[in-house]
Amino acid sequence: MRTARFHQPERYGTAHSASSELLATRKNLRTAADPRPCGCRPAASHVPDQQLGVGSACWVPMAAARACLVALAVAAALFLEGAAAGNAGAASLKQRRRQLLLRQRQVRSHLKRLNKAPLATFESPDGDIIDCVHISNQPAFDHPFLKNHTIQMRPAYHPEGLYDESKVASQQQTQTIAQMWHQNGKCPEDTIPIRRTKKEDVLRASSVRRYGKKRNRSTPNPMSVDPDMLNDSGHQHAIAYVEGDKYYGAKATINVWQPKIEQANEFSLSQFWILGGSFGQDLNSIEAGWQVSPDLYGDNNTRLFTYWTSDAYQATGCYNLLCSGFIQINNQIAMGASIFPISNYGGSQYDINILVWKDPKEGNWWLQFGNDYVLGYWPSFLFSYLADSASMIEWGGEVVNSEPDGSHTSTQMGSGHFPEEGFGKASYFRNIQVVDSSNNLKAPRGVASFTEQSNCYDVQNGNNGDWGTYFYYGGPGKNPNCP
Repeated sequence: MRTARFHQPERYGTAHSASSELLATRKNLRTAADPRPCGCRPAASHVPDQQLGVGSACWVPMAAARACLVALAVAAALFLEGAAAGNAGAASLKQRRRQLLLRQRQVRSHLKRLNKAPLATFESPDGDIIDCVHISNQPAFDHPFLKNHTIQMRPAYHPEGLYDESKVASQQQTQTIAQMWHQNGKCPEDTIPIRRTKKEDVLRASSVRRYGKKRNRSTPNPMSVDPDMLNDSGHQHAIAYVEGDKYYGAKATINVWQPKIEQANEFSLSQFWILGGSFGQDLNSIEAGWQVSPDLYGDNNTRLFTYWTSDAYQATGCYNLLCSGFIQINNQIAMGASIFPISNYGGSQYDINILVWKDPKEGNWWLQFGNDYVLGYWPSFLFSYLADSASMIEWGGEVVNSEPDGSHTSTQMGSGHFPEEGFGKASYFRNIQVVDSSNNLKAPRGVASFTEQSNCYDVQNGNNGDWGTYFYYGGPGKNPNCP
């Protein structure tokens, strides 16, 4: 019995077994929330002091005590970390909700500003809603400088030679182009047709403020000493251009296609640019043509469009009637609406005629579509350089390439085929003209061409009797020579 009593204290001492220490550690973990010292019990007189923690009445050895303290520290840290993460997550969720509510309010406010009360409404076969808005209630008159503006219902002067050219064009063009919404009606007199902006249209934009605006650096600069500057911006072009004189307008007959778009945030267009100023922050531009832009319109239809800016696409200007500026007078053509039919590869070809010129009397820049539709005008006060004249005219195609890492988009320009394929296969501009200081339409002199990557999109100029000055342009984008 004495022997048994002599060895009994070793159960609690440093010579205890591994299993005993494991049990002690588990007990320490179970009692981590106990306010008493970890693993404590009343001191036993038969337990030697050297077997206990210093200054304590705990029966556990020092190693187990340290394990217990570590466990307590870890548990506390995890608790605090979880609480902090929970608080941060809740704050982040609240912030996202606030941002969402703010964006929804901004969208509603923007739609209310853009969509004026209609006197009649038509639904187009392509899904567009066309509102017939009273001419005096159009978005242009939201501009503070147009509050008391008297609408000019017709230009004081057309360019000299226009009607001679129109006769030639009507003889050459046997196929007519219309807008899809015409199948369901026309707007009454004293109204203008406006494509209704939907909530989904605005939500596709990077922000409400940027809705209806082009990205910066959208205009091709043939004189750029660093062509890669434009490539880095994501915009690529194939154009013909003139410069070195004062220009008061431009005209072209543009072949109409429906190029394929690879990414929803890309577009393909064919237009002309009437330019003033430098290619810095002060660029003035008036633009008109056709485009395919899923991001702007929500589909891949070919649409008539216009654009203007007086500060290089920064704060001023927009597409169509998506801001105040352009004043429309015509009740038959809707800016941004789909046009049809479309040219077929190896088949029927369809063209549109577009003219923009500066009225020498009033100074406003007028827009005409086809031979019969004078659509409206941009007041000269919108511009700085173009309040006087343009210094460069460009005609051609533009695409956005959003592919990363230097790879190229397969978004097409024009017909999606290179110029050398010719009529019926490649897209073209023909009968391109400028308006001179005497308000005469004439063939441009010294036409040059420009493209950033001719292996992706190219341009070839030409001249003959029927087509006057013309060029073929476009391409498929990504191909074996344009990886």
